[in-house]
Amino acid sequence: MKESDILATKDQLRFIEESSELLKKNEERSGKKLTASVITFGCQMNARDSEKLAGILVSAGFELLEDTEDADFVLYNTCTVRDNANQKLYGHLGEALFRKKKNPEMMVAVCGCLPQEPSAFEKLKKSYSFVDLIFGTHNLYAFPEYLNRLLSGERHIYEITDHSDSIVEDLPVLRKYPFKSGVNIMFGCNNFCTYCIVPHVRGRERSRESADILDEIRRLAGSGVREVMLLGQNVNSYGNGIEGEISFPELLKRVCDIDGIERVRFMTSHPKDLSEELIQTIKADTKICRHLHLPLQSGSTRVLKEMNRRYTKEQYMDLALHIKDEIPDIALTTDIMVGFPGETPADVDDTIDVINTVKYDNAFTFIYSKRMGTPAAVREDQVPPDLVKESFDRVLKCVQDTAREQSLRWQGQTLPALVEDVNESLEGYVTGRLSNNMIVHFPGPASLIGDIVPVKLEECRGFYYMGSR
Repeated sequence: MKESDILATKDQLRFIEESSELLKKNEERSGKKLTASVITFGCQMNARDSEKLAGILVSAGFELLEDTEDADFVLYNTCTVRDNANQKLYGHLGEALFRKKKNPEMMVAVCGCLPQEPSAFEKLKKSYSFVDLIFGTHNLYAFPEYLNRLLSGERHIYEITDHSDSIVEDLPVLRKYPFKSGVNIMFGCNNFCTYCIVPHVRGRERSRESADILDEIRRLAGSGVREVMLLGQNVNSYGNGIEGEISFPELLKRVCDIDGIERVRFMTSHPKDLSEELIQTIKADTKICRHLHLPLQSGSTRVLKEMNRRYTKEQYMDLALHIKDEIPDIALTTDIMVGFPGETPADVDDTIDVINTVKYDNAFTFIYSKRMGTPAAVREDQVPPDLVKESFDRVLKCVQDTAREQSLRWQGQTLPALVEDVNESLEGYVTGRLSNNMIVHFPGPASLIGDIVPVKLEECRGFYYMGSR
């Protein structure tokens, strides 16, 4: 870790201590314990960021409320990858204004990807002026400082920077699960797909040093974590830009060697640079979960080129089929976009051909969303909504049909499941996750949570199983 990052960490830890003293004074004045909640939108990286934000709030002395906005401090950690994520936030802010009118001392904050987009940031300032704190993805590490300023009485704190080279380690984290954890191995993205806002709001790729990553995972294992998910926009490019750093497959091997870690997942792997070394690394170690998310986006070579995905339909299919040949028990999932500018029914036919050939275990199928600042947003050949809907329905049906077929191949097998929670719908049942990421519900006591137990998969119900021990 760089000397500047070490100093930044010390500064932020000092701000947490000062915030704790300020919070006590505010509680004495108000005569009650002050509460906070973190509302998360978006991807696994946002979820991990929210664990850090929650850890800071708890370390400062707030009582954390789960899944509620009836708190004295409400923090929205946002996504902006599609417009519906923006609209979802604005709906929540409308409700927050209603609550703040009843409780004028309530503090509202917005952070994450959405404020990093200039037009969204301006809208927040203009239309939601009751928001007390706005900060972006590059400022997340400085949340203790902003919290300190809020508790000192400052309002309308707006902190958005264009980029950051800092990777601040060792700030408090409040994990959702005691037995599994996400671990950031890198931040940002260099791929600049023509439809995607992520490189603009999360910045260029920055890898963490492997020594810091491995130290964090050893600490997690020591605290009882059995499964880790390594997080990055494109984990295949891990280590680029750090002289002498190890490759992603080598990092995987070293994580698997850590005592106490029994499962290793990762997200996401770009098809353009998924190496044979990575395939063989997954194949060789059963600690690496039998699930690979390999985003397709489109099955049309022409559309893929216009998306700047840097692979063809044929290259993608060859890679996916080779992975399945090498690792027969792997579950492949994907992302598929419908309605990219200029997409024709023939292009959609190509996408359906890939789905039928690869046979995904599941797919996140979504409609293209115009994001300001991306090349695709200014194209004049936007696809008419009625054609987009028709294409989406075709693709979704194909995905569902092939995924059901794939799910059936596990029926009757007994496989290890990490028990994650009590099933809220079925009394006496718990919910577990298989190595291939499939969910299984089966009878068992809450004391099993956090254990990896063998479960017989008895009845396939589409995208999940009912099982027994």
